[in-house]
Amino acid sequence: MSSPLADEPVEPAGDDAEPLDADECADYVAELGDAWEVVDDHHLEASYEFPDFETALAFTNDVGELAEREWHHPDIALSWGEVGVEMWSHEVGGLTRADFVMAARMDRLYADYDE
Repeated sequence: MSSPLADEPVEPAGDDAEPLDADECADYVAELGDAWEVVDDHHLEASYEFPDFETALAFTNDVGELAEREWHHPDIALSWGEVGVEMWSHEVGGLTRADFVMAARMDRLYADYDE
């Protein structure tokens, strides 16, 4: 089951936006799948497992298409059977709600592979 965050828009941070604080991050990460963790109150990290390289690559491409559509780009590390994702909002130097929405959408994409 995916988080309701996945249905929300990915809204860019405004010019005067501040990164979320630790309590806000904790509330949002609780809504995500187990793959995600907040690191140093600065960025999100997740690792998704796959049965082979081809499937991991297909997921990576799906995440890339999502990132292009939403113009919100994570760092992605592809290896055999695993895709690592790191994300934060560069314009605020930390996490915003948009990062958690994107994470929820990636979890939703992963659910299609994890059936």
